Amino acid sequence: MEELYQVAGVSRQAYHQHRQKETNRQILLLELEEQVKLIRAEHPGCGLEKIYRSLRPAWIGRDRFISTFQSLGYGVVKRKNFQRTTIPTHIRFPNLISGMLVYAADVVWQTDITYFYCNGRFYYLVFIIDIYTKVIKGYAVSDHMRAEANISALKMALKSSGTDLSKLIHHSDRGSQYVDLQYQKLLKDRDIKISMGICAQDNAYAERINGTIKNEYLKLWNITSFRQLQKEVRRAVYHYNNKRIHNHLPNDMKPIQFQRELVSLSDQDRPKVIVYAEGNCKIREASNLSDFRSRKEPQVHDCPIVIC
Repeated sequence: MEELYQVAGVSRQAYHQHRQKETNRQILLLELEEQVKLIRAEHPGCGLEKIYRSLRPAWIGRDRFISTFQSLGYGVVKRKNFQRTTIPTHIRFPNLISGMLVYAADVVWQTDITYFYCNGRFYYLVFIIDIYTKVIKGYAVSDHMRAEANISALKMALKSSGTDLSKLIHHSDRGSQYVDLQYQKLLKDRDIKISMGICAQDNAYAERINGTIKNEYLKLWNITSFRQLQKEVRRAVYHYNNKRIHNHLPNDMKPIQFQRELVSLSDQDRPKVIVYAEGNCKIREASNLSDFRSRKEPQVHDCPIVIC
């Protein structure tokens, strides 16, 4: 063996140190893989970069982590949606959120309807999200596109919020469900203003949450019935609100965590979001929630970006 070490140009000690180091790395990798599996079990569509930020292992960098777990088969396949769920109506409300400065919860809610194909038929999902905290306030699952599901989601959102919602703007697309008389009455009885957008980008927060819940959760679970879909949507919403870190919240907070921390911040110290839409339907966001740490005033970006 000594001759082999000499040919290789290494000492016996260096060889065994290298072998022990590699063994230790494999042990760490196996332990890390178990943690990744646990996250993927709860958040099956969670990307590798987000998983890395959740775990922050000290012994491996982000790029090495991503490439390693991609090679182990942990990459996420993105799926596209094609089903149309908006039936436009002639009744219209103006877009009230264009140009708004938002720095509190329950100032702007957005909502939308999406579909989920299961066991040979389409089912429909409704979500209502607070655009500032990113908390899903209400949701519903139905086997139809009538307004009853939207009403159920709205009642859930209202029940989970404070009694004074007079500053709140409810924003949606121009789907017929949102001009339902009972739906509008629920809003008007709480002095909530009604706002509508023209194109999908005008409702980008709601559009994004649709994709997140479906592509990161539901499509990766083995859902075979309507009852199971209802159960899994409830689980996905809970995970999203309470366990999933969010790219656009400070310090990679979870939405519910961020909502709770806002109570201790003055208006001046709160991160601010400016949202506005132009005639070309491209939305721009000065979402300087990352300035939470430095308490800087947000700067409006000159280039249009899609809100996440």
